Amino acid sequence: MKSLLIVLGVCFSILFSGQEVYSQKSESLFSGQDPIEINMKFSIKDLKKESNDSTYVESFLQYKNEETGEWDSLDIDLRVRGNFRLANCYYPPLRVKIKKKQAKGTVFQGNRNLKLVIPCTKSNGADSDIFKEYLCYKMADEVMDHTFHTRLVKINFLNEDDRKGEVVELVGFFIEDDDEVADRFDGEILDGKKILGTVLEDSAAVRHDFFQLMIGNTDWSTMFQHNMKILKLDSKTVVPLAYDFDMTGLVNPPYSQVSNLVDIEHVTERLYRGYCREESLMQAIRQEYLALEPDIWAIVDENESNLDKGDIKPFRSYLEDFFTTLHEDRLFESQILMSCRK
Repeated sequence: MKSLLIVLGVCFSILFSGQEVYSQKSESLFSGQDPIEINMKFSIKDLKKESNDSTYVESFLQYKNEETGEWDSLDIDLRVRGNFRLANCYYPPLRVKIKKKQAKGTVFQGNRNLKLVIPCTKSNGADSDIFKEYLCYKMADEVMDHTFHTRLVKINFLNEDDRKGEVVELVGFFIEDDDEVADRFDGEILDGKKILGTVLEDSAAVRHDFFQLMIGNTDWSTMFQHNMKILKLDSKTVVPLAYDFDMTGLVNPPYSQVSNLVDIEHVTERLYRGYCREESLMQAIRQEYLALEPDIWAIVDENESNLDKGDIKPFRSYLEDFFTTLHEDRLFESQILMSCRK
């Protein structure tokens, strides 16, 4: 994370002084690939104290209009979210609510509720950890049919608690709201209902379980919908929607902790937590993943420059180990077929 020159603080205050808002043709927030540049200003201490899962505080953000290059303003409601990162991180994970009238005609149209993932700490490697988590979402798009859309953002952030008034650059990404995902698939999110993993549609479940193994994630539960949503597509079909990939072996941030649901010592240890399905199905999904391996590596290649140099080799090595497991029959049998939950 890099502190900008103090002079930018002056520019920042001008940006927030109420400039003219330019009109913008409506387009999907998640259709673009380039990061959106935004400005935010609030007190971290006050936000943590005054907001919670049901209480928002009034705020605003500015975003750079991709068509005009000008800065447009939006009134927003803001709150903290999450559990672990909220309690242990300097920067809390955020929920952004935008009024329908405010979003109309902007890049945010149709996205009234958004999660905003930002770095946990102020350390130099925090941005790289965010990029690694973002890449998990991009890889999920390749291997699963039902996923959350994401969009990178570059944030010029002014913490009102900072007496120096310095603006810092943060890397983050927006995550699509649950209801918007459900609308895309003409489905319904089943909140607060315990769902057995064996009830999930077979192919979707195995693709999900392979993906969680690929990124080294054991911090999820179908039964308790922990780091997972259940999407009902019709009266007979429910599928998993995975999210929250920071506590994984592929990301491996300094604050990572192993879930108490599993018997491993470090998040980089892989453990297949999916239920056993027909071997023919699991072999078929294995072949799907092997066919998609070049696409996964293409995502890594395209985004490698965003990672810290020291993160590139372990990131690639961790993925290579997963595909080695899929390529070798002995490893596939021992680490997946013999390890699945009966």
